[in-house]
Amino acid sequence: MGKGRLEAFSDGVLAILITIMVLELKVPRGADLHALMPFLPSLAWYLLSFVFVGIYWNNHHHLLHASHRVNGAVLWANLHLLFWLSLVPVATTWLGENPSAPIPVALYGAILFMAAIGFTLLVLALVAANGGKDSALAQALGRDFKGKISVVLYGAAIALAFVRASVAEALYVVVALIWLIPDRRIERATLKQPGQEH
Repeated sequence: MGKGRLEAFSDGVLAILITIMVLELKVPRGADLHALMPFLPSLAWYLLSFVFVGIYWNNHHHLLHASHRVNGAVLWANLHLLFWLSLVPVATTWLGENPSAPIPVALYGAILFMAAIGFTLLVLALVAANGGKDSALAQALGRDFKGKISVVLYGAAIALAFVRASVAEALYVVVALIWLIPDRRIERATLKQPGQEH
């Protein structure tokens, strides 16, 4: 089964999610700087969510680029990931309108937690479809420290949302910063394979 259709569909969904998020931003009431103040929390959460969606898009691209084939399990794992990512605009809007409120902060983390699990399941499905744990893809992924630490930090943030929401919010930023640091494992692996181009 070819991977082009899967990648095109996923790209389309992620583009729509970003569009929905920006359309949910409310225009400030007034034309002075003071009118921007109520708008800043929503803008901040939009920015963080945009970064998270961008990180998933980037990693999804590299993951599929390093894969040679997909199967039914990969398709379902991909849909599972996209389902959780499709909830990001709702959580972003709710949190932007209720900054530091425990339940919206926890829900935001729960969605990111499940998206991280979804991405892990997609990785496992792709590895299985492309030669198993001894494949070039599996070797490129290694132990996936970033993926594991992200799940732990999301879990901690969900719990902390009910104790100190600002700490939970800071943990979400930390996860985003961890993933913004370039990870060249898959790029290096694909450059070693003949005929692979970005």
